[in-house]
Amino acid sequence: MHRPSNAARLSPRAAILATVFFRGQIVGKYKVLSTIGSGGFGTVYLAEDTWIDKKVALKVPHKQGVDFGELLREPRLLATLNHPNIVTILTAEKQDNVFFIVMEFVPGETLEAIIAREGALDLALALDYTCQICNAVDHAHRQGVLHRDLRPSNVLVTEHGLLKVADFGTSRFLEIAAHGTTVIGSPPYMAPEQFHGKAVFASDIYSLGVTMYQMFTGVLPYETPSPADVDRLMRGDLVSAPRLKNPKIPKAINDIVLKAMAPDIPARYQRASELLDDVLAARTPGARRPTSAMETESSQVQDIHARLKARETPRPRFCWQCRKPLHARSDRCPFCGEAQ
Repeated sequence: MHRPSNAARLSPRAAILATVFFRGQIVGKYKVLSTIGSGGFGTVYLAEDTWIDKKVALKVPHKQGVDFGELLREPRLLATLNHPNIVTILTAEKQDNVFFIVMEFVPGETLEAIIAREGALDLALALDYTCQICNAVDHAHRQGVLHRDLRPSNVLVTEHGLLKVADFGTSRFLEIAAHGTTVIGSPPYMAPEQFHGKAVFASDIYSLGVTMYQMFTGVLPYETPSPADVDRLMRGDLVSAPRLKNPKIPKAINDIVLKAMAPDIPARYQRASELLDDVLAARTPGARRPTSAMETESSQVQDIHARLKARETPRPRFCWQCRKPLHARSDRCPFCGEAQ
């Protein structure tokens, strides 16, 4: 088993002066290969675990001088989440006075980059992505975890079309407190209540709704709200129907997006599983008819919506073949067509 030499290790003094890694640097058993990206909470590097010859991602928080327990908050939070649509944490380490989190490396690109390149996504693809994000958010919420910064740049897409939600650095448990009390998030994707530091589970649903809007239209529903716009945002005056910007969007999907982005929390989806069920109910008929038929109003879809909302939403099921989400009462996968 190869153990890295000490020659390229970061000295303790250098670690204190600079909390960034450089290409070729050896940190413990990890060899830094390149920088992946940087955000408000830290910088992420592509590295190789030299013991097992595996690529990993190292996240180095910008704030290194805080209490060690605070540094461990994010990895401990991520350790409670185990889902194929959420980036997996492998461990947390401290080498030469630099604390970092070791996560799985997800090859591919961000959803933000895909939208920037392609504009409005194909309807079936956007619905597929929506279902996968719903699965991730629903799992996190079931563990009592809010994301608080859900947006396309925090969604990774592999070359095989698998989505993984990342960057839970702004997350927190929704346990004793009634809501997250810190104003955290990215303004274009923040729910109205987040501007007042009152994040709840439905706040993540609002962010998901904005992400859906962007996938279906290629643009944000509004410019970044300024402090003077918050009142208008809370009244819903800033949002126009996505169907006005992309007429190809079926009315049922248009209505789902608007409900996810409802300014009043009680009028919004409360759980990602509720949104997922409505998307699957609208998606399933579309798999059996030409796309043009999806663009018409369907009384059958509306009836399904009404029945779904009249009873408690069941736990999502997954197709045995493609592992995509299934409607609770579906006997055939709407994505790959396999019988269940």
